[in-house]
Amino acid sequence: MAILDPENVAISEDDSAANRVCPVTVKLTQDEHREVTDHAEGLGQARSEWMRDVILRELRSASADPLLEEIVGIRLLLINVLRPLANGQQMSPEAFDKLLEHIGTRKVEIIQKMVSARRR
Repeated sequence: MAILDPENVAISEDDSAANRVCPVTVKLTQDEHREVTDHAEGLGQARSEWMRDVILRELRSASADPLLEEIVGIRLLLINVLRPLANGQQMSPEAFDKLLEHIGTRKVEIIQKMVSARRR
């Protein structure tokens, strides 16, 4: 058994610092620069490494902001409950529970569509 199994190496060749050759720059005010530097150092990271982590985490995040999920869920709930009530219809407790379950499963899908449409 090899000491370093190529499949279990913590840092892949694609992710190693030697393969990072494409710079990305950003202009900051002196106060912003100091704030970013202090924050990264407080986490024990170089400023560039922290910025890279933040950028990639934002790009790769599969889930949306939990607050956005709740806002979308509440909006779906209001739309799907208030319209029938405004038309004089009643909603049974079972129908309401089914609606809540449906909203819980659909809100993430809806947000992912919103985010992907925004990125285009």
